[in-house]
Order: sequence, then structure tokens, then C-alpha cells
Amino acid sequence: MPSIFSKIIAGEIPAYKLAETANFLAFLDISPVEKGHALVIPKKEVDYIFDLEDEELAQLHLFAKKVALAMEKVVPCKRIGMAVVGLEVPHVHIHLIPLQDLGSINFTKERVQLSQEEFANLAQKIQLALAEH
Repeated sequence: MPSIFSKIIAGEIPAYKLAETANFLAFLDISPVEKGHALVIPKKEVDYIFDLEDEELAQLHLFAKKVALAMEKVVPCKRIGMAVVGLEVPHVHIHLIPLQDLGSINFTKERVQLSQEEFANLAQKIQLALAEH
């Protein structure tokens, strides 16, 4: 059964895309723990990050790095944190989260609410920052 991320990749579910290659996709989390919280996924449907081949894992992290560096230019933060939990969706994903302090990466806190316009504007700004690279 395809994961929600596979449905996003297929275009069956809309997403605020930040970057996309033949093998990877980055998009804003629609239930962010911080404004700018993004998800980076391989297009290949794999449940557990350590089941990826070494080269795939390395390329996923390099793709995430590009997205994180663009996010830093757009979202006011001390740095971009990275987390892999792997329990919420059975599809490999890296969380990129703008950090103000250690509490910024708390997945149990109340989620940030953004309007569709705020999501779209943020995604566009990050896309532009990526294009500058």
C-alpha cells in the first residue's frame, strides 16, 4: 500500500514543494513543529532509512543539505536541525527544522498553524534561495 509520501510524489496529494530531483523530493510539513519545518524523502518507497543503499543514503543527505542551506537564508533561526524518527509514516524521511533552541525540535509540542498563503509564500522563498545556488 503506497504511503502518503508516495501519493505526494505521484501528485495525488498536493504539497508545498521546495525542491525535486529524479530521486528525491523536499516539501513543507503541513503540521510543522516550527515555521519552515520541511521533509526530505527519497522517491523510492523504503520504510527504514538504514535499509537504503549506502549511495542512496549519502545522496539523500546531500540533497537535504542543499535544502537546509536555502532554508537558513529564508527562515530566521540559529540553524537548521535534522531528525530522523521513522515511526510516523512508513517511508524514509528526514525532518529539517529551523531551530531557535533545543525545544524547537520537540515533536510532542503543539504544532504551528500557518495559512495556505503563508505556506505558499514560504515555499516560494525557499525555492528562490535554492535557485541562487
